[in-house]
Amino acid sequence: MLIDTYGRVATDLRVSLTDRCNLRCTYCMPEEGLQWLAKPDLLTDDEIVRLIRIAVTELGVTEVRFTGGEPLLRPGLVGIVERCAALEPRPRMSLTTNGIGLKRTAAALKAAGLDRVNVSLDTLRPEVFKTLTRRDRHHDVLDGMAAAREAGLTPVKVNAVLMPGLNDDEAPDLLAWAIAEGYELRFIEQMPLDAQHGWKRDGMITAGDILESLRTRFELTAEGEGERGSAPAERWVVDGGPHTVGVIASVTRPFCRACDRTRLTADGQVRTCLFATEETDLRAALRSDAPDAVIAEIWRKAMWGKKAGSGLDDPSFLQPDRPMSAIGG
Repeated sequence: MLIDTYGRVATDLRVSLTDRCNLRCTYCMPEEGLQWLAKPDLLTDDEIVRLIRIAVTELGVTEVRFTGGEPLLRPGLVGIVERCAALEPRPRMSLTTNGIGLKRTAAALKAAGLDRVNVSLDTLRPEVFKTLTRRDRHHDVLDGMAAAREAGLTPVKVNAVLMPGLNDDEAPDLLAWAIAEGYELRFIEQMPLDAQHGWKRDGMITAGDILESLRTRFELTAEGEGERGSAPAERWVVDGGPHTVGVIASVTRPFCRACDRTRLTADGQVRTCLFATEETDLRAALRSDAPDAVIAEIWRKAMWGKKAGSGLDDPSFLQPDRPMSAIGG
C-alpha cells in the first residue's frame, strides 16, 4: 500500500512514457521545444512494465494512466499496454494524448487492452488551434477522437484549457459539440506548466469564469460530493442530464485532500505530486538488480513523505525547474 502521513492511499499511477511531444502548446513549452532526455536515461519497455507490475501486485495500484509528453510517440506503447493488461490483478488502463496519432493506433491499443483515452483539445477553430499549438493538426485530432470512439476506447474524455484572448469565449460551443459527439468534456484551469515561465495567476481563466460562461447557454446542476470521490474534476449535470461537464480547478479549488495519485517520470523517478520539487530514484535500483521488495519499499517511503498540498493555492507559488513534459499530466 502507498499511504502517506495524512492517510491518503495512492491507487492511481501516472506513467510518463516520453518527454517528447509533436505539438508546441504555448502553455506547455517554447516553440523550439526543450532539451529532451537522452535515450539511455529513459526507462526501457521492460523497466516500465516491471515497475507497473510492482505497483499493481505489491503496492495496491488499481489504475494506470499512460502520459507523456505525447505517449503515442513511444514506439513500444502497444506492447507495454498488452503486457500490463496481462497482470493479475488487471489494472484499469487509460491514456492521455493530444490525439494526433490516434487514428492509426486506436484499434491496436483497444485490442492490446487499453480501456479509454483522454484527448486534449482546446478549441473548435483550426486557426486558433494553430496559434495555441504552433502546428496545423486540428483535423488530425478530430479524426483521432472519432477513431477512439469507434474502437471502443470510451468514454472519450476531452480536456480543454481556456486562454485569455484566444479561446476564452469557446466554453459553450465546446460543450455543445462534446454533447453532440458523445464525448465527456472537462475544462482544466491553466496551471504553471510552461518551461518559459509565462504563467500568471491574475491572467488565468478560473473555474468560476468557465461556469459563468457555460451558464449563458446551459443549466448546470452540481453533482454531490459522494459522486466525485477522489476524481479531480467537479462535475455538473447539463440541462437535467444525462450529459455532464467537468471542471478541474487545480489552482482556485485544489483537491489535494482527496489525491490518490503517484507518478512515475519518463526517466524512472517517483513524484508524489505533479508540482513536487523532490523526486525519488527508482531507475538506479532497477539497474542495480534490486529485488522487487526493495523497489517497493523505496516507493513506499517516497509516498509516505507526500506533502499536504501542491502549493498552487499559494500566491507566491513558483514552478519547479524540472520540465513538465517528462513528468506527465
